Amino acid sequence: MTLSTNAVGFTLGQKQSEMIETKLKRIAYADDLIVDLLLKIKHEKIFTFGATVNFKWGNSATVTCEEEDFAAGINKLMDMLDLKITKEKEKIQSK
Repeated sequence: MTLSTNAVGFTLGQKQSEMIETKLKRIAYADDLIVDLLLKIKHEKIFTFGATVNFKWGNSATVTCEEEDFAAGINKLMDMLDLKITKEKEKIQSK
């Protein structure tokens, strides 16, 4: 899985990068299913998190959320991403 992180409106700090790496371990079970993961984090008054996952079978999935706190937002994004990957994996396994 290839990870691409894009920070808009702020500079991603070392602690924030480490937090993202730690949280990505939650979806490590899907490394063999995912070609690449594109994270976009935008900060104006609040943080806007977006993730696009491209799967090996050609499908892609996008999740977005907004949160005032970076840590809470990355947790929320990973919850949504985990759910989306699980649903996509089940859909493909049922075919």
